[in-house]
Amino acid sequence: MKRLFILCLSVLAVTTGTAQIVQIHLGATTAVNATYVLDKGLSEDPRYNATATYQWAPIGFNFGVDFGRKFGLSLEGIKSKQGQIYDMIDKFEEVKGQRKISLDYLQLPMLLRFMSGGNAGARANFNLGPQLSLLTDARETIEAQAGDFQIPEGMDFAAIQEDFPQATNNGNGTYTIPDVPSKDLLTKKANDFKNTEFAIAGAFGIDIDLSKHLYLTTQVRATYSLTDMRNGDVIEKIKNGDSADIFGQRANLLVGVQLGLHYMFGKTRSHRFKD
Repeated sequence: MKRLFILCLSVLAVTTGTAQIVQIHLGATTAVNATYVLDKGLSEDPRYNATATYQWAPIGFNFGVDFGRKFGLSLEGIKSKQGQIYDMIDKFEEVKGQRKISLDYLQLPMLLRFMSGGNAGARANFNLGPQLSLLTDARETIEAQAGDFQIPEGMDFAAIQEDFPQATNNGNGTYTIPDVPSKDLLTKKANDFKNTEFAIAGAFGIDIDLSKHLYLTTQVRATYSLTDMRNGDVIEKIKNGDSADIFGQRANLLVGVQLGLHYMFGKTRSHRFKD
């Protein structure tokens, strides 16, 4: 990414006389996202039920280069929150608590931009590329009311007692726990999560010229992680049955709407060929 930045600055220096071909732009963005932690183990566990989780990514910055009218590159930095809330379900299928996964990232997507070639004031675009996410904070917590819960098939009750020491086995495939105040299951501080995550990012949207140098972007964007965000020690513990979880690979999925305001060095598309 550093090499790309240097390349873009070099292109700017040698193409000052051909600004109609190469355009440099900077921008700020904000987004609202629906975020998911896709975990096959939790989804198959009768004690958990996923709920919709919405997060705001308040701050984002964009540096881009357009090579002509149809192709460009952009590098972004986005402060983003991700995660998922799972309701905790008792044997009567009543909600008795929550398991909350909260992940804060600095996202660095590098996107190829494919743009419509016209000079209209509003133009469509499609974006695709890799994303590196740097973890800044993470916490997985659980909070529950007293109740009876199913023991997942094939799970040793001793593993449940690892997470809930006061749990009692009812001998009929269920266990009982008292009220559980909010407690940490995994944290970044304890090194339970990886510090980096790789993902694929894609978006499509519309660029709208506001003036000779300003334009607005509206995008529907999605990212999908290619690596499990937990560290190997945590995964091995679950695989070996030393945790009250059913093992399943995890993936982050984000789908949202992003708005951005950008400054074009040179003129925006619809104004560029008027003078």
